[in-house]
Amino acid sequence: MRADRFPVLATVDGDQARARPASPVRTEGFTVYVASLRRYGKTAEIAAYPGVELCYVSPEHDQVRVTGRAEIVTDRALLDAIWRDQPLLRHYLGRPDNPELIVYRITPTRVRFMREWALEYHEVPAPLDAVPEPTS
Repeated sequence: MRADRFPVLATVDGDQARARPASPVRTEGFTVYVASLRRYGKTAEIAAYPGVELCYVSPEHDQVRVTGRAEIVTDRALLDAIWRDQPLLRHYLGRPDNPELIVYRITPTRVRFMREWALEYHEVPAPLDAVPEPTS
């Protein structure tokens, strides 16, 4: 997951799938936090259906797919910590209480891994949040 800075985030828009690069602002195990702007299309899509999937692809074509539920983060201490750690948020949004800023916590319900083009996914066993990321 560390090798792919911009995983693809998939959402549902009515009967149409939507996918776009996302920029995670924090990762804790397989729980991923993604910043967005309220005016973006994914905001309405997630509000209507919070089931999402992130797909990470390494330079060697290994894949990690995190299926989960997105929810808006309201914890002020957590939002302040994310703000402190993310210079791009500060640069583009100016202040942590910018009304356009929205941060989603994607809590995993399923994680799958596939080595390069092996054509077979392997389930990552639960508990998903307790599985440490591999170190390089």
